[in-house]
Amino acid sequence: MAPLAQDWTYAEWSAVYNALSFGIAGMGSATIFFWLQLPNVTKNYRTALTITGIVTLIATYHYFRIFNSWVAAFNVGLGVNGSYEVTVSGTPFNDAYRYVDWLLTVPLLLVELILVMKLPQKETVCLAWTLGIASAVMVALGYPGEIQDDLSVRWFWWACAMVPFVYVVGTLVVGLGAATAKQPEGVVDLVSAARYLTAVSWLTYPFVYIIKNVGLAGPTATMYEQIGYSVADVMAKAVFGVLIWAIANEKSRLEGEGKLLR
Repeated sequence: MAPLAQDWTYAEWSAVYNALSFGIAGMGSATIFFWLQLPNVTKNYRTALTITGIVTLIATYHYFRIFNSWVAAFNVGLGVNGSYEVTVSGTPFNDAYRYVDWLLTVPLLLVELILVMKLPQKETVCLAWTLGIASAVMVALGYPGEIQDDLSVRWFWWACAMVPFVYVVGTLVVGLGAATAKQPEGVVDLVSAARYLTAVSWLTYPFVYIIKNVGLAGPTATMYEQIGYSVADVMAKAVFGVLIWAIANEKSRLEGEGKLLR
């Protein structure tokens, strides 16, 4: 991983500090909520909701690790002029935790959506495997460029990762359209919202990735990168998970009323 830039201001350091804290709080509270809701949905949707909680639990753990690594990478203290000063401690900031997290959680995010849609078994298995593998390849291709300072190398790996990225997002936006239309009337809008939220939140990642490619550098680039990824993660995991719970809850209600085949 590339060493951190020098000349950080307290405002820049604390902005990342607070963004990572936001990630921990958002993911952790979402995990508790999802698992407390398990008894309130029927068994047909408990697997999807359990996976939702696993995703946010994994993210919570990794955000703790990223947060601790961020704190250890700096020395923060009161300067002679009465304001806080930030200096790099020399301890490396391990941002690889993000990619380990994404490698585990991104395929699971897609699987939980497919499971909660309750598609035919053959279609469920096919989509879970193809989307899961494509998303894992996408994350794996992005990491070599993330740790490089050479812009040409970063652009190369960004372009490589965009190939599976376009396939996954295209499947979510277009490929699942017909399957969404077959969902119960009270669930169609929720499933559509989950699909589009995933697509929109995922579109944030490639733009954050190229922040350092388009002229920004130093502490400012790192600050925007860390804040951008943190906000996108909360949207793509915690907020998306709330939609998965809403779908499972509504389908469970319909099953209880006998309006949905079990």
